[in-house]
Amino acid sequence: MIRATLLPLAMLAGCATPPAAERGVVSLNPCADALLVELAPDQIASLSHYSRDPAATSIPLDVARRYSSNAGTAEEVIALRPVLVIASSFTSPAIRSAFARAGLRTLYLDSPTTIAASQAQVREVAAALGARAAGERLDARIDAAVRAAETDARPVPALLWIGGNLVSGGGTLLDEMLRHAGFADAAADYGLQHTGYLPVEHIAAHPPAIMLVPDEPGRDAGSRAAQMRARVLAHFARPVPQARFPRRLVNCGGPVIVDALNRLAAIRGSLAS
Repeated sequence: MIRATLLPLAMLAGCATPPAAERGVVSLNPCADALLVELAPDQIASLSHYSRDPAATSIPLDVARRYSSNAGTAEEVIALRPVLVIASSFTSPAIRSAFARAGLRTLYLDSPTTIAASQAQVREVAAALGARAAGERLDARIDAAVRAAETDARPVPALLWIGGNLVSGGGTLLDEMLRHAGFADAAADYGLQHTGYLPVEHIAAHPPAIMLVPDEPGRDAGSRAAQMRARVLAHFARPVPQARFPRRLVNCGGPVIVDALNRLAAIRGSLAS
């Protein structure tokens, strides 16, 4: 009789305290990952699997590995019973519908193309997390990084390789950061108006003043694109300067802007005016 009474009570007690993951925030987007780590690391239940991929992450891999990750499926996220899901505006209608049916609170983020828009997104996410003060501090750091990067020196034409044969073009967040740091985005010199595919052979006749690359200059990073660049550059009449601009700095805004501007300013400072 006692056992029969205690069993239901034990079952109720087990349901009374949900796992920690059920009280946290789940991110399905690497840019949201970066914002979460910066604004509310103690609220993280799960980060996107992208942040464990060197080609997709916007945070250091060792930081990403401190948290559990998810594959982005609706079933997996719903099972975590998060208090908030932060995802991309490109999330499929089927997944959005599944989240809505499960009653999940969601926030869908677009991809800002200006620093001002990224700062507005910081404030939006900070408000959703109940971390407005942290959002204000981050936006202040971004403002400070912009001021520190600005220079009166003549703009240097720079070609920024994102990965493979993809280069950054005009109308992007990277384009604005390049301009603040004293560079002119050279993508337009090759007929690209926006970010796009540019075979390295196309720059042979008109090389840029400098190339910003995700690989370590002068080293074989195991990338076919890096190997091709090295072979083509070897035939140039004059060496084209290269500087490393890490892959993790090209994907997102928010806190990534600070690191990206600092790196661009350091590269520009190393060049003759």
